[in-house]
Amino acid sequence: MTSKSIQTMIAMIIYMAAVIFIGVYYARRANKSSANYFLGGRSFGPWVTAMSAEASDMSGWLLMGLPGVAYWCGLADAAWTAIGLAIGTYFNWLIVSKRLRRYSVRANNSITLPDFFSNRFREKKKVIMTIAAVFILIFFAVYASSCFVTCGKLFATLFGAPYEVMMILGALFVVAYTMIGGFLAESASDFMQSIVMIVALVVVVIIGIAQAGGLGAVFENAQKIPGFLDFFGMATPLTGADGVQATVGNVALFGEARPYGFLTICSMMAWGLGYFGMPQVLLRFMAIREEKELKTSRRIAMVWVVISLAVAVFIGLVGRQAYPVAHLTGASAENIFITLVTNSLPPIIAGFIMAGILAATISSSDSYLLIAASAVSKNIFQGVIKKNATDKQVMWVSRITLAVIAIIAAVIALDANSVIFKIVSFAWAGFGATFGPLMLFSLFWKRTTRAGAIAGMIGGAGMVFLWKLVISGLGGVFAIYELLPAFIFSSILIVVVSLLTKAPSKEIEEDFDAVAAGGELQEG
Repeated sequence: MTSKSIQTMIAMIIYMAAVIFIGVYYARRANKSSANYFLGGRSFGPWVTAMSAEASDMSGWLLMGLPGVAYWCGLADAAWTAIGLAIGTYFNWLIVSKRLRRYSVRANNSITLPDFFSNRFREKKKVIMTIAAVFILIFFAVYASSCFVTCGKLFATLFGAPYEVMMILGALFVVAYTMIGGFLAESASDFMQSIVMIVALVVVVIIGIAQAGGLGAVFENAQKIPGFLDFFGMATPLTGADGVQATVGNVALFGEARPYGFLTICSMMAWGLGYFGMPQVLLRFMAIREEKELKTSRRIAMVWVVISLAVAVFIGLVGRQAYPVAHLTGASAENIFITLVTNSLPPIIAGFIMAGILAATISSSDSYLLIAASAVSKNIFQGVIKKNATDKQVMWVSRITLAVIAIIAAVIALDANSVIFKIVSFAWAGFGATFGPLMLFSLFWKRTTRAGAIAGMIGGAGMVFLWKLVISGLGGVFAIYELLPAFIFSSILIVVVSLLTKAPSKEIEEDFDAVAAGGELQEG
């Protein structure tokens, strides 16, 4: 290992030590009860709620996946995705957060998402709870694998070590940390990591502009690539059978720009729909100490999200001009952030900036693992299998489950050619279509029935798999992001099945009315 690599490693070790300290600090408080471990005792203030929600949501794909898309094929895909995410973030905070916080307390003080859905419909046989928990396991295993891929790519690129070894080491660190402190430690560290992430993004984009010869040079050079800066066109790298882009000297070759129509725009903006079903974000709404503080949280979250997404996209555009032939495959393009940092900063400073990627990865993967573990221990083990289970037994099952899920995620992540953006997009669609429509209808339509809820979850999840694996292969209008058709299909099922089945009981309607009467949402 070179002196440069050692200095970078020292900086990252310092950062990881700070994260571990947070976990140890909160461990005693978190382990007092499963409510503290899984939801932090509903004690979060507006800053921690907002920043931890966004940090856990964005993950390593914000620093690697999104810039990689912009680097590889230009502005359109990355920009329309970012716009959809920003809009989805705003409306999720505006229309879902307050009512979910209020309803989760009314619904038997629910502390997990399956808990909430089950209690919302006053289930005796925990069918909704079980189905929700199973889908959380499936999609979070995929989601966690994207984080492990990020760890593997980061450490393999920095230290020249085998990808598989680095990926497994990164996974072990995340698992150990999550087991120590639970939701409290995870959210507290996410607050710190959200700051590290946005600082890293801003620093790197400034560095990239300097390396590319200034802002004018960035736009001048980018305009020479057909479709690279178009909102309604898309650059097309010329690749061989091996997927490697052709080059001539220091010039990467592109073909004619591809059209970017209205349906494709809708498809990419559909990413925003996913927010209504994201457990790691929705749990933050449930965990805030006071409902009235959510308005402040929304404003904080929106500032962070808009700046982070815009800068992440721009890093990809700048990186293509600064290092036009450094990354010649879609998978390699996701390393442009690392390339910009390591080639321009002293190793010790680069190490702290690289901690931004590690921050994003840890902040998401610990959320994914913890929520998936709670789905098994709290919702399946205690909710269905052993209803009189003690808190201590629930915690042990949670930690065992967490380790098993991490192993599955690591197996999925073994492929060094995995593209982070693609892995995230599938898991995002899964959560968005499985839980998004049900969350909206549960909160805002009193006529929603238990049967409608079950049909919506199963139909939404099933359509994600069907569209991704079968229908999208037909091409043309069918080659759209699976979240959009699956979200629509789930919504239709909820409405149709609810109207065809017996209306909810008087108690369920009284719960709904009480929550609805709790105060109107304020604009701003």
